Amino acid sequence: MKSLYFRIVTTFIVVALISGLIAFLISNFYYQAKLKEFNEEKILEIAQEIVFLHENSADLPIDQFLTSIANMNFQLYLVDETLNGESFGEGFRNYSLDENIIKSVLAGNTYHGISEFQSSLFVTGFFKDDLKNSIGIPLKVNGKNQALFIRPNVEKQFGEMRIVFSLLLGLTFLLSLVLILVFTTYLVRPIKKLTKATRKIASGNYNLQLESNRGDEIGALARDFGLMATSLQKLDEMRQEFVSNVSHEIQSPLTSIQGFTKAIRTKSVSPEDADRYLGIIEKESARLSSLSKQLLMLSSLDKQVKAVEKAPFRLDEQIREVILLTEWQWSRKKLHIELDLPELIIEADKQLLFQVWMNLITNSIKFTGDHGTIFIDAFVDEDIVVTVRDTGAGIPEDELPYIFDRFYMGDKSRARTSEGSGLGLSVVKKIIDVHGGSIGVTSKLREGTEFTIRLAR
Repeated sequence: MKSLYFRIVTTFIVVALISGLIAFLISNFYYQAKLKEFNEEKILEIAQEIVFLHENSADLPIDQFLTSIANMNFQLYLVDETLNGESFGEGFRNYSLDENIIKSVLAGNTYHGISEFQSSLFVTGFFKDDLKNSIGIPLKVNGKNQALFIRPNVEKQFGEMRIVFSLLLGLTFLLSLVLILVFTTYLVRPIKKLTKATRKIASGNYNLQLESNRGDEIGALARDFGLMATSLQKLDEMRQEFVSNVSHEIQSPLTSIQGFTKAIRTKSVSPEDADRYLGIIEKESARLSSLSKQLLMLSSLDKQVKAVEKAPFRLDEQIREVILLTEWQWSRKKLHIELDLPELIIEADKQLLFQVWMNLITNSIKFTGDHGTIFIDAFVDEDIVVTVRDTGAGIPEDELPYIFDRFYMGDKSRARTSEGSGLGLSVVKKIIDVHGGSIGVTSKLREGTEFTIRLAR
């Protein structure tokens, strides 16, 4: 398996090579489009200057004159009327040239060989020392027309620069490669740390120290990773707390059921006590059944096993039904129930929404003291809005963000003594979510709590 380090280095090298190739092609295109004619014009001016100098220094033999010019790093080729030619300076690599071109120059025309030279599409054609790749200009020698072909001796004029540029490009590539290796190490190091942190989290170690002060995407990833680790740690703690709570909730009624069952079987208790024991067994069985149902409902909603079966029904009647079913609970605490429920028809899953009102109302009953009040209101704006408010103990502000979290049970001091498993509000939130609605909560300690549910009409 190729490492990320190898992939990044390879990517950078490929990018550098492709960039160099594209830059080379663009440079060649620019030379062909702009510089080629400009270069020819400069050489043509030099050729014309050579002719002018010769015509104004007639005392100097042509051989010596052209040799002097060639010594200034030019390649010269002089052709007479009989088409015999003579080189001055370093010779051309290829002397093949159409006789008609030579005759045209002898007749007084100028040969633009550099701009017409088509042996190469690249700027490297500039360095080809073919006779075709030259400027041809007429020159009078002893009153006779001759053709002078001239081009710079690029090897001598720019040979050192070619070495310098080659060295520059080579060193640039090598230094770029070294810097890529160094900076890729710097880039990959935090990713390796995140990989190690992932293994630690997988092993259950959530105490991580990651470098999160960077201002780039890796720093943001490290910060998000740290938040994820904190969330996972909190979730794991909640899971452990939930297992402990559920174990207690299961063990406590099972112990009661087992004890009272043994007592009844021994026939050592009076009929009155046996009947009371059976009532306790029934109550504890109901607690176990309720816990099991909520776990199964939450699991089915998570896996979307239970399809949402929407149908129109009277929402106000459903809430009143829940109030009647819980009457023995709130009447025992002498609570006041105040309802403001106009006739409302909603299209939703009747069974699931029944569980929402049951969980919210039983929660309010549980945490509202004797002679308290529970307010249930409903109205319509853009949505159907239902509020369930009580005058109970309230919820601490720092616990409000977590009350809908699964397994969460606020007020750890009473978690063992109060009924419940920390799943009720999670079930409510999940049911509201699958209906496309929302639920919010506001609360003040010792003043009460208000839940606001919004559902589409």
